[in-house]
Amino acid sequence: MAALDDKPMTFWDHLDALRDVILRVLAVAVVGFIVAFCFKEPLFRLILAPSTPDFILYRWISALAGYMGVDASALRDFSVDLFSTTLTAQFMIHMKMAFYVSLVVILPYTLYALFGFVSPALHQNERSSSTKVVVWSYILFMVGIVLDYLIIFPLAFRFLGTYQVSESIPNVITLESYTDLLVTLTLLMGILFELPILAWFLGKMGIIDAAFMKKYRRHAIVVILIIAAIITPTTDVFTLTIVTLPIYLLYEVSIGIVKQKKLAE
Repeated sequence: MAALDDKPMTFWDHLDALRDVILRVLAVAVVGFIVAFCFKEPLFRLILAPSTPDFILYRWISALAGYMGVDASALRDFSVDLFSTTLTAQFMIHMKMAFYVSLVVILPYTLYALFGFVSPALHQNERSSSTKVVVWSYILFMVGIVLDYLIIFPLAFRFLGTYQVSESIPNVITLESYTDLLVTLTLLMGILFELPILAWFLGKMGIIDAAFMKKYRRHAIVVILIIAAIITPTTDVFTLTIVTLPIYLLYEVSIGIVKQKKLAE
């Protein structure tokens, strides 16, 4: 990376440039947090939507079941009340969720700013491939978040929120536990959807290749099933399949990516 007068930048010059990038990202993050915090009603309408029987996933399943002549009313006939048990809980959760949402919203700018700091030190071909990696990493992460919000978290909440070891023991679900599960599953799915990027890096370093991934495909399926079972602690095959299928497809896509990289060399 060079300065405007074409003189090499010193270590301290790089630190100053990095500090400016961090300060800009923090400023945007603060603005994003304030905006998310001020729009409390739409924010929590979005966050709490999966806890209601009228959520879009349940309507989709009911419509599909009706088309197939199957009664799926039991899936939508549930009621889970959320409670706040401490004086400051709702305010702190409001702040926490506004912070998390702002991080997701400003993520494109954060990646753009960090990449703008690093890219001048890269060669043209490195800059081009790095741009593709950054863009696809973001896209895959967001796909994981959307999939979790629309399918995985609602099914997990539906099961855990209504599960009882005895009818004499009612469930008291706190708002904190609800949001913690939502954030945890969202982060996990976002990370899991980075599998093709991880495979690309491992293939680039020569650690794995397409033949290796095909050879251990059965082992990978077992691992994927275990991960899916941990993410969605439900007992029905339908939910397990819904979670397992996209992860397995990502594995197959990863094989194709590693194979194409090998051919390109």
